[in-house]
Amino acid sequence: MTIKPPVEPAPIDGDAFGEAHRQLVADNTIQFDLPPVQEPNIPDMSGAIPFIQVLFWVAVAGFALFILYLIANRLAGADWSRRSRGGDEAEAESWRPQAREARELLGDADALAAQGLYSEAARLLLFRSIEDIDAKRPDLIRRAFTSRDIAALEEIPPPPRSAFLAIAMMVERSLFAERPLAAGDWASCRSAYESFAFAEGWRG
Repeated sequence: MTIKPPVEPAPIDGDAFGEAHRQLVADNTIQFDLPPVQEPNIPDMSGAIPFIQVLFWVAVAGFALFILYLIANRLAGADWSRRSRGGDEAEAESWRPQAREARELLGDADALAAQGLYSEAARLLLFRSIEDIDAKRPDLIRRAFTSRDIAALEEIPPPPRSAFLAIAMMVERSLFAERPLAAGDWASCRSAYESFAFAEGWRG
């Protein structure tokens, strides 16, 4: 195998190189000069900083006022609720019969119950309660009303209405089921009337 000697580069022709350089420089399609680098135009925010600070504190103040509004609204609602409950209790109190009359009625009913006439004792409480309601509101009860109709009247406050309904249901059961009330039934009617007639009953 014969190894050829390395080929030596041809000598550089100075005139030819200079001519080639002049042609390269004269070519307008080639850009040699780059435009200077321009610094970005950053706006001056120093004048806006005070405005941003004012806006921030306005937002903080608005949020604080909103929290105060919620607290005041909650307190006002609670106060109104207390006043409303107080008004309801005062109205219910006005429907309560005189303690002396209520005790006399219970004495008469107990006398019937002592004879085993529990249904009659319960009807006595019911009819006397209807008389009391009619005395409080003469325009409220109509002749066609049943005891359940009376118990459904929204004009009667909840405490006396609940007690009246408990007694009315017992009396209706004894009438329509044709089954006399027992001692336990009478005890329930008596307890319901006591809760209606005496302040310590419905307040407890």
